Amino acid sequence: MTRRRAGKVAALAALLAAGLVALWPAVAAAREIVDLAGRAVTVPDRVERLIIGEGRYIPALAILERDDPIGRVVGMMGEYEQVDPATYARFRTRFPAIAGIPRFGRASADSFSLERALALRPQVAIFGVDGHGPGASNARVIEVLEQAGVAIVFIDFRTDPLVSTPRSIEVLGAVLGREEEAAAFIAEWRAAYEEVRDRLARHRPPAPRVFIESRVGLMPCCETMVRGMMGDFVTAAGGTNLAAGVIPADAGTVSLEYLLVNPPDIYVGTAIGSASSPPDSPWIALGPDVAPRQAAASLARATGRVGIAELSAVKSGRAFAVWHHFYNSPFNVAALQAFAKWLHPELFADLDPEGLLRRLHQRFQPFPLEGTYWTALPP
Repeated sequence: MTRRRAGKVAALAALLAAGLVALWPAVAAAREIVDLAGRAVTVPDRVERLIIGEGRYIPALAILERDDPIGRVVGMMGEYEQVDPATYARFRTRFPAIAGIPRFGRASADSFSLERALALRPQVAIFGVDGHGPGASNARVIEVLEQAGVAIVFIDFRTDPLVSTPRSIEVLGAVLGREEEAAAFIAEWRAAYEEVRDRLARHRPPAPRVFIESRVGLMPCCETMVRGMMGDFVTAAGGTNLAAGVIPADAGTVSLEYLLVNPPDIYVGTAIGSASSPPDSPWIALGPDVAPRQAAASLARATGRVGIAELSAVKSGRAFAVWHHFYNSPFNVAALQAFAKWLHPELFADLDPEGLLRRLHQRFQPFPLEGTYWTALPP
């Protein structure tokens, strides 16, 4: 940010701070919550103007306000229509006004415009601890928004998803005054999670070695997730992440040669393709409107690549694919159950992750589940 622009932003923040109490008298009636960054935050008792640091938080808002999840949103980042256009299209069909919500950034934290965000005069900003938008480490953003009287609340479905998801929904429920709706979702989520956790604790099966290839087809082999995101699904489902001892960061890349020398027992690719992906696309197709046959064919094509096809997991039919966006979704528990069935098919033979995902959508989303969200090679 240039010095001149920084001065304009600071001036705008000061003007907003001076006028906030007159604009929103409800600020006087406020309450304190603790967000996912561990910060004590004072939020208005009645929130009417909200900005969100990722458009993909709209499904989380829909859990709490299914009939109008965008009614309080006055601004958001613009990554939703870029990285998950199929799901965004479903929300746009149901809520056309989503297209008119001002965007103050694109698909990265670097694109975030503090000046545009301030001009929207929000009461509360919902940001992720880490992700595509401003995060907990963006001290300047936090400072300027708080100077303008904006309450910043951090949530997390990404960095520690199987710990932070229920707490994030609880925090959102408190911000929006939708505590009952939050509690109902959390009860469903925890029951599904504990079904996997408790059964593994009782039986303690051997942990197969699992390799996750992230965003298959976007780049040469092999990007992966280690900690957080879907890396946590592997360990929580009773497996060992093959890349854990190789990559020190949360995510990174391993070579194809490494995989061939250290083959996984199970291969999982994450899908960034969609129903509109061409038949020869390198991406795996999953998500809204994707038919099971298209999903399976795209996985077969992806695992037929030179080198990947030679992995024993692929040859033996222990290769699977999962919708990529579960890595940052409150519905991650359904993907966890799918992982559990893949890693320990006999122990979890009775689990129905698709039925779980369908029920969660039926109860907590504005439209029913459509499409295919995971697939497998035939044995």
